Amino acid sequence: MNKKGFAILLGTVMSLSMMMTACSSNNGSAANNGGNEASAAASEEASAEATKQPAAEEPTEITIMLPLNVAQTPPDTIKNEIEKLTNTKLTYQFFPADTYEDKLNTTLATGGLPQVTYLKNQATFVQMKGAIRDGQFWEIGPYLNEFPNLSKLKPLILNNTKVDGKLYSLYIGRPLARQGLIYRKDWADNLGLKTPETVDEVIAMAKAFTEKDPDGDKKANTIGLADRNDLIYGAFKTLASWFATPNNWGDKDGQLQPDFTFPQYTAAMDAMKQIRDAGAMNKDFAATSKTDQISLFTSGKAGMYIGAMSDVDSLNKDLVKNVPNAVVDTLALIKGPNGEQATWAIPGYNNVVLFPKSAIKDEAALKKVLAFFDKQMTPEVANMMFWGIEGTHYTVEDGKAKVTDASDLIEREVKGYKDSLIGEAETNGMYEGYYSLPARIHAEEFAKENEKIAIMDPAAALDSETYTEKGVELQTIITDATYKYIYGEIDKAGFDKAVEDWKKRGGDKIIEEFNAAYKK
Repeated sequence: MNKKGFAILLGTVMSLSMMMTACSSNNGSAANNGGNEASAAASEEASAEATKQPAAEEPTEITIMLPLNVAQTPPDTIKNEIEKLTNTKLTYQFFPADTYEDKLNTTLATGGLPQVTYLKNQATFVQMKGAIRDGQFWEIGPYLNEFPNLSKLKPLILNNTKVDGKLYSLYIGRPLARQGLIYRKDWADNLGLKTPETVDEVIAMAKAFTEKDPDGDKKANTIGLADRNDLIYGAFKTLASWFATPNNWGDKDGQLQPDFTFPQYTAAMDAMKQIRDAGAMNKDFAATSKTDQISLFTSGKAGMYIGAMSDVDSLNKDLVKNVPNAVVDTLALIKGPNGEQATWAIPGYNNVVLFPKSAIKDEAALKKVLAFFDKQMTPEVANMMFWGIEGTHYTVEDGKAKVTDASDLIEREVKGYKDSLIGEAETNGMYEGYYSLPARIHAEEFAKENEKIAIMDPAAALDSETYTEKGVELQTIITDATYKYIYGEIDKAGFDKAVEDWKKRGGDKIIEEFNAAYKK
């Protein structure tokens, strides 16, 4: 017999043997055969269930309306990544920031707001409170505890955005107190000036930078302070806070009163007047734009800039183009006449997002939208929105995000989404920024220290119908009077007359309404 025939015979014998063994063990029972077949079928079914993949959840479709603070609508580069990370299908409706309020009001009037509606700023939020009270937006406060990440948002800042004690919005976080002094350290060193610690020493530095030829060119071509036509984000409010002036409103004998009725406000006007009278600042500051203010500093003409310390990066970058050997630094924690340090604080947010009932029909739909924001407050999504794509827009160094040199690409692709990220690094887990410029490193350190001495606005979460209606218009009375006082066009009696005019034209009613809300 050949090998092939032997193999066939051996296989047949083995098969017959296995069949006989199986019959013997089953005792020829048809019932047992049926039981084994059922058991095998059950086993196969269980195995199939174990390997079955769960059905993929459909992406949540969300439309988002928001202001655009750059020239061009960003491409979908970042949006596509956000969608992957959050299982959403997003439609972003970007509108230019300059005309955003008009677009917002028109869309609100026609009932066409999308599910997610960003406002423009804090002033827009005040104006929107009427529509909030009319029930046009969802109250979201009762739902936040259902979302582990949203529940991390800071209570202090959430309270500052409440309307009549109820929460309708999520906030885009901002450092509470980043205002301070940016100055030419090389000029100070040239003149042997020590780092200022008091308001008087800041004023003395401004005068020295004007009078003592800090750049050493033997020409009278420098001034101390560069300022602009902005009493809030320019120099004045920060200077006033060093005098311990209340932040917009202050408590006087148990009553809220506006900051300009306090003696510290007058002391701050006197300080600004002293700097201007000495020629230690641009005398036409009330008519100077921010662009021109920056130019005074970056051209090498002015040695001091009081405002957001985070501006130091761009100021230094442009300054060294004109003055390659220039050295800048930042400073805060300035002591006032009472020997104490103080600075003013914003309410902790730059903007808020609301959820219109016209676009979100029920609670289930609202929770799906809130779930998107809950995912947004994870490090992976937050870094994508704020910093962009790692390796393209930023790298990680020492556990911090370091932006690449592709500044144009970052502005075009990332900026639009960055401005809509809710929370802040402490709550959403995104990277803090990596900085190599010593002045910026100091700025970040001072911003954290400033929070410990920050003067909060006690009326930030309060409402006044008259203020909503007339507040901006009436404030021009005080703004004009403040400029005139600093310019020497009116004296204290003239300023007090302007305050009385403010009160008669609606200010008294504002005080009354804020105090009624304050005592609730």
